[in-house]
Amino acid sequence: MQTNILREITPLTSSDCFTIFTRIKSEFDFPLHSHEELELNFILNGQGARRVVGDHIGEIEDAELVLVGSNLPHVWQTHKCTSKDIREVTIQFHKDLFDEKLLRRNQLGFIRNMLERSARGIQFSRQTIEQITPRLLVLNQKQGFDSVLELMSILHDLSISRNMHTLSDSTFNNVEFSYNSRRIGKAVDYMNQNFQKQISLTEVAKLANMTDVSFSRFFKTRTGITFMDSLLEMRLGHASRLLIDTTQSVSEVAYNCGFNNISNFNRLFKKKKGCTPKEFRENYSYGNRIFI
Repeated sequence: MQTNILREITPLTSSDCFTIFTRIKSEFDFPLHSHEELELNFILNGQGARRVVGDHIGEIEDAELVLVGSNLPHVWQTHKCTSKDIREVTIQFHKDLFDEKLLRRNQLGFIRNMLERSARGIQFSRQTIEQITPRLLVLNQKQGFDSVLELMSILHDLSISRNMHTLSDSTFNNVEFSYNSRRIGKAVDYMNQNFQKQISLTEVAKLANMTDVSFSRFFKTRTGITFMDSLLEMRLGHASRLLIDTTQSVSEVAYNCGFNNISNFNRLFKKKKGCTPKEFRENYSYGNRIFI
């Protein structure tokens, strides 16, 4: 089962910094798609709609603000939403809006980190949405240089906001992160190459020439999650991709991604994704079939 993902050519030209669309509608009718540009999507009165970002599938609340990274598949579907007054503001901007050298400057560190994380999709908290909403609703009224300054200011405020949540697993879209550590990089590369096998903390710690305890602490400090959670995320990301792109059975997918117990795979998948592997495959393909 190869899922067809629409490759969108956005109206953003190479001469413009960003483009903004403001709509009032009664349903979501655009197919599953991806594009080079990053996208900040704001939705009001959309409670019950379904959000698909990478291998994440979830139901949204009445207010929604998500930053979608370059080439990350995404779609919002009507699903259970009954509102006839859905308000949507979509901002698309070039992935090189901020020059790479500029992003290395200390003052732009938070924006750099947010843009890196956007490769997995970022959902912002209700508190952040309430603070940013008035500015998003009037951004289209600004022109020229003032509009660019305001967008950059909004992105900066989002980058320092609390409780932002990444949506998709990194391995689903082959996301690569720089941890500024050769030892972490070596460990992550090893995990990516051997995720389908049994991997122990001890063998990975040896690659870094560290004890189990020291490596475990070091890994969490540098990545923000534990070694075992990182390995699980990696395996589930690969599993999600196989469920979408192949006709392999759920048990075959589980085995090919390092899970030797199908019940354990189903339990962990549902805990992380909110649905079983079978439901995930059905939901993802259904969201695509109704448009293509």
